[in-house]
Order: sequence, then C-alpha cells, then structure tokens
Amino acid sequence: MPLLILSIIVQIGLILHVVRTGRPMYWIFIILMAPGIGSLAYAIVELLPDLSSSGQGRRAMRGLRKTIDPGGDLRQRQRDHKLSGSVDAARHLAGELVESGHYEEAIEHYEKSLAGLYEHDPDLLLGLATARFQNEEFEKARAALDLLIEHNPDFKSQDGHLLYARSVAACGDEDKALDEYKAVTAYYAGAEARLQYGLFLEEQGDKAAALAEFQEIISTAELAPRHYRKVQNNWISQAKNGVGRLSDETAAKD
Repeated sequence: MPLLILSIIVQIGLILHVVRTGRPMYWIFIILMAPGIGSLAYAIVELLPDLSSSGQGRRAMRGLRKTIDPGGDLRQRQRDHKLSGSVDAARHLAGELVESGHYEEAIEHYEKSLAGLYEHDPDLLLGLATARFQNEEFEKARAALDLLIEHNPDFKSQDGHLLYARSVAACGDEDKALDEYKAVTAYYAGAEARLQYGLFLEEQGDKAAALAEFQEIISTAELAPRHYRKVQNNWISQAKNGVGRLSDETAAKD
C-alpha cells in the first residue's frame, strides 16, 4: 500500500510538471497508462537533460553522485588524466583533489601544469592559490594570486577576488584586506563575501560592524526567493550564528 501511494504521488507530481512546463500533453497519457515505466521514461527524456544543462541541476546531480559513490568523480578524473595527460585533464584532476581534501597532491598537479604556454594561465594560477590556501600556505596563495593579477590584468573572478581578500587577511595585512573585502563585497553575487567580511571584522574587534554585516545577510535572505536561501544556506546559517554570538557578548557586557 505505501508503494502504491508513493507511485500515485510521483505520477501527480510529474503530471503537474508536464502542465506547468508546457511539455507535450501525450506525456500525461504515458504516465497514467504505464505507471512506473512511464514515470521513469519521462524522467529520463525530459527531466535529466534539464538537470544536466542547468548549473543548479549539475550541482544536484554531482551531489547525488558523491553520495552514492564518494570517490567516483576523483577516480574518473584520474583515469582521464592517465589517458590523455593533457593540461586540461590535469586541471580537472587537481580541482577534484582540492574538493576531496588532497591539497598537496593538487598543488603538485597545478605546479607541473604551469609551464610553457600555460606558465601564467589564470585558471591554473587561481586553482593553485585555492589549493595553497586550503593547505594553509597563505603567503604562497597570495603570491600565486599576485602573479595571476600581474600577467592577466583583464581576468575577472569574484571567487578569485574573495580568495585574494582572505589570503591577504591571513597574511596579516589588515589594511589591505579591509580594502579588498570592501571592494569584493560591493559586487559579489551571493552571501559568502559578506559573511567572510563580517568574520574578518569580528576578528579585528569591530563587533558592531561585523554584526551589521551578518544582519544584512539575514535581511537579504528574508526578502530573497527560496532558491537563493537554499543555495546560500551555509552562509546564512553562519550569519545567524554570528548574530547570536555577538548578541550574547553584548548582553553579557550589559
């Protein structure tokens, strides 16, 4: 009985999807007349291509793959690199190594790739800086980003800019970090930059300014659509923690 109810719920959901997205109406007939198989066919033909073509969908599918087979993507990148040995394959492998927490191995691949025509490649330098930062090699991370800026003055990356601000801060250059955080927060799409800026201000002892940044994140999220809140949930949660932490400190002083 539970399986029957679940099947009916899935059918209703897919039929609503057909109607709302303007899919061919014959799908309703297929879903109703062939329960299970019809729903599966609709998912494969209509839903999976949409998921693969959208950024959110790709992230969802990637997350699902990682849940089912945590090391699958890394093994695939390793096979690709072994087969082709290209710089592009090395870059993808290094990026996957960073995501998997193998920072030193990622650094090796990035450094080997930064040669010849790719000596000052901005994507490789940004990847190298990311791996070094995650490995707590903050001076070297900043050096890689300085090299990127020097040889690629027109290269734009909001994540790269945020990483630069964080690297500068981690190196102890507070004044420079403050300028960089202000600059990147002004245009960064998402809540991470403002969250990192707030954490930096808190570390510097400017509790009031930090609290204002955290509250701005929460206020923006409250007015934003559900999709934004879902994507930015990690930073929003940290901002709420920050508000609670600083509010408790203020109450304790009073």
